[in-house]
Amino acid sequence: MRHALMYIGAFETNFPKLTSETSSFEGSDGAMHAYPAWPSSATGLRIGFMEKTGKKFVAVRIADDKADVVLTNDMILIPGQHFGFGVRLSGEPVSVEDDTAILQLLEDALKKNANTPAAEPLLLMRARLKGNIDAKKR
Repeated sequence: MRHALMYIGAFETNFPKLTSETSSFEGSDGAMHAYPAWPSSATGLRIGFMEKTGKKFVAVRIADDKADVVLTNDMILIPGQHFGFGVRLSGEPVSVEDDTAILQLLEDALKKNANTPAAEPLLLMRARLKGNIDAKKR
């Protein structure tokens, strides 16, 4: 299964107005920039991330084919642990094939959002992802 991560703007400027319907972000130039298309090969999770001051990258939005969830509490992305080794974040969507790392990312997002409106849809998303991973192993 292939997953993807996409840059969706600077945190301080764009997170306060982020919704599951958002399709563009305000750039440092003050102009609005449309999100690029997700790779057609991204059949698993699609994670939107933002950059916080100090070069910290945080997951803020997680989607699959059934749900698109904006996290109430952003989650710092840890290379290797959350999107595998050898993957570098960039301004273009990045593909990730490491199911274990993506599952860890989702579970850590769940922990950060346990008592928020994002918790229930994230739990359902985790169940779907685990089911897809298990089916792939068969």
